[in-house]
Parts: sequence; structure tokens; C-alpha cells
Amino acid sequence: MENILLLTDFSKNSLKAIDYAMNLFKGNRCNFCILHVKSSISYTSDDIMVSGNESIYDLIVKDSKDELNGIAQNLNTRFKTEAYEFETIVDYDNLTDAINQVVKANAIDLIVMGTNGVTGAKEVVFGSNTINVIRQVSCPTLIVPEGFHLRRTKEILLPLDVQDTMSGNAFSNASKFAHRFSETIHVLRVDPNSENSTEEKDKENLSYFIKDMNSEYHVVNDIPMRYVVDCYIQTHKIDLLVLLVQEESFLERFFMGSSTTKISNTIRVPLLVFHS
Repeated sequence: MENILLLTDFSKNSLKAIDYAMNLFKGNRCNFCILHVKSSISYTSDDIMVSGNESIYDLIVKDSKDELNGIAQNLNTRFKTEAYEFETIVDYDNLTDAINQVVKANAIDLIVMGTNGVTGAKEVVFGSNTINVIRQVSCPTLIVPEGFHLRRTKEILLPLDVQDTMSGNAFSNASKFAHRFSETIHVLRVDPNSENSTEEKDKENLSYFIKDMNSEYHVVNDIPMRYVVDCYIQTHKIDLLVLLVQEESFLERFFMGSSTTKISNTIRVPLLVFHS
């Protein structure tokens, strides 16, 4: 049985991300943990003072727990023929701390979330909540962009820059995911400086790891990755974008104005991040 963590702030997009996960894992035995994290800034001392005889638990947790249970009951009804189990969790903590605790306690295999941040659109389209989860939680994370129309995951795109290698745990996990959930994987080796010397090794790794499924391999030189990826997604019916994240260069490549950051801020399809 796989353990999947579903994050929700009760926004429309977070619920759509949950639907995406339900449909992706059809035919598999899964335990879904649905987590809502209450932020400390949601309540003030005045809120607590006017609560009267209502307990702090009821004030902070009960309404959210009831709403989560309603979501779980609805999913149970809609997907009653699937081997799905649901658990609901409300935490009152820092978002990433709460997620890390659940990931550890429940042996989570994958996190699923929408691109919206907190309800009320304070953070939208890869706001700091989403970035912090990818940055501070070392667990594969699937992010569903706002406005994405649910469809089968047939075609996966894996862009690689000069620092990415087609070996190690991150690539191995990406290839296993591709085998399970898609029909074709498109690999783009992007070198903006025309210094690529890994094509032969890439093709050896591709033939070793990607078996019994269709694959395409392309090398693109002298063009920034964000343009290559965006153009490829527009000219091919890509259903999912996969990124491999290396810890030692994470900040530079993902958050400090790199091409990957620009990709993440304009994604048109769900994004799946594997940490190496």
C-alpha cells in the first residue's frame, strides 16, 4: 500500500489537486492522509478571548476537522470501488514542520498539493508555501497548477541541465514513475553553452532505466532551458513535467533566478519534483 499526503487549504485548486491524485492512483491500494495546517496568524488573542466557554480545540481545530472529514466521506463515496483508505489530520504549526512530521510518522511516499498558497490568494502560482514545501521537505512532491484540466498522464517531459545526471535515486524514481503512469517519456538535455558531452552516456542510461516504454531524447544547445521547456510543452501534448533536484545546488538552480525557477513560475502542466 502506498501512503500519499494530500495538502489542502480548502481552496478550489487544492481540491482539484486531490481529485488529480484520486484519478492518478486508480487501481492501486493507497492510504491517503489529508492534511490541513492552521497558521498561528489565523487567530489573535482577541479571537480566543471572545470564544467564551468554547474550548481552544473547538476554536482552532474542530471546524477544520469536520470539513476534512466531509472531504474524506465525499471521496469514499465517489471512489468506493477503489482500494482507498483515508485519514484526516489538522495541525496547528509551521507548514513545513507539520508536513515533515506527517511524512515521517506515516512513511509518506508522495506529497500532492495545488499551486495556491493560503486561502484568500495571498500566495498564488508558486507562492512561498509551495516553494517552501519543495525546499524544506525531502519527499517527492506533485504540484497541480491552477486551471489545469484533469487528464491521463500519457506523456512525461524530463528536462535536464548540465548538472543533472541520468543516474542515482532521483532519476531512478522518475523512471519508475514513468513506467507506472505514462506511455512515453521525453528527455531534453539542455545546454545553453553548447558544451554537452553526455549524449552517449545519457542514451546508455535511458536504454537501461527506461525499458518497455516509448522514449524520446533530444539535445538542445544555446537556448535557455525555460524557453526550451515552454516551447516543447506547447508543441507536444505533455501531461506532466518532472524535475530532478540536487541538494548541493538547490538554492542556485531552483530559487535564485535560475531557469528552473522561471519554469516553475509558469508551468502549464503538473510538476513532479524528485530530490536526489
